[in-house]
Amino acid sequence: MLEVFYRKDNLVIQNSDKKEIVFDILTNKTILDWFDVTFPWEYEKSGILLEVKEYGEKLFYNFLIEGKHVLLVTCDDFELKEEILKFFWDVDLLFIVWTKAAAKVFENIEAKIVIPYGEGKDLFLNALSQHIEEVNNYKQKWELPFDTTEFVNLGK
Repeated sequence: MLEVFYRKDNLVIQNSDKKEIVFDILTNKTILDWFDVTFPWEYEKSGILLEVKEYGEKLFYNFLIEGKHVLLVTCDDFELKEEILKFFWDVDLLFIVWTKAAAKVFENIEAKIVIPYGEGKDLFLNALSQHIEEVNNYKQKWELPFDTTEFVNLGK
């Protein structure tokens, strides 16, 4: 089971062993179980696999946590080319900063669960006619939507 919630300005993803991925929304610094992973590389820590890819001087995070592919997209100002789209493969849980420019990015990622973050997240959800109630945390159990996308409105 994965649990997602905010701790101050940090987006936290916690696995069933209580190991955390902490993403600081203000600085884009990412910590995996107390280890700074804000650099391009392949990591494995506490049973969590992570590939951090640099593309156009931007970092993208692809985690494998408890058999789920989790993608963290922290920016919207990059050119969508096949090289980066290959990195966005088989996404179960997508965290995406929301701005108008991020629409193209979102449209090119087929994710089962989408959690937008940032100041524009409500505009994003409204634009997609997703008038869903804000929740303080989200627990993703084992079953994922099969052929639909589920949206989560995560509040601070």
